[in-house]
Amino acid sequence: MIEDLPYRRSAGVALLNRDGAVFIGRRNKRRDAELVAGHEWQMPQGGVDEGETPYQAALRELFEETNVASTSLIAEAPQWLHYDLPDAARGRWRGRYRGQTQKWFLMRFEGDDAEIDIERPGGGAHPPEFDAWRWERLEALPSLVVPFKRRVYEGVVAAFAPLARPA
Repeated sequence: MIEDLPYRRSAGVALLNRDGAVFIGRRNKRRDAELVAGHEWQMPQGGVDEGETPYQAALRELFEETNVASTSLIAEAPQWLHYDLPDAARGRWRGRYRGQTQKWFLMRFEGDDAEIDIERPGGGAHPPEFDAWRWERLEALPSLVVPFKRRVYEGVVAAFAPLARPA
């Protein structure tokens, strides 16, 4: 039974620029069966590897997906947020995980937009996760993600909205 399966541990980053907007990337269509038209956007996120803290995973995933390394930590969400994957999106996790539990971090982007490279992320060592990106208001994010992640993004907005201000 799916309810008996554990959640995969992962970490996410709400990357805030100097103007108080957050980085979002449009998921690469070649990589995802779970995409829903109009809801292809998300913040950088990914699994916590063995021996890694959630913060270390967040930094690694951010670099692997965006090439960004120039950050400072603003806050950590107080709790883990989780979502269940719909059947059509379970793919490689089928039978191992019911979804993900995520620890989110609000980070300030200290670099220049030229540092962001979604075509050659991680210095070219990782395949592109995103095919487009932009800066967006934090409050708008829940309406841009796939519906099954919306509740998590609402939790991220609730946790970080008071802190997501221009530098």
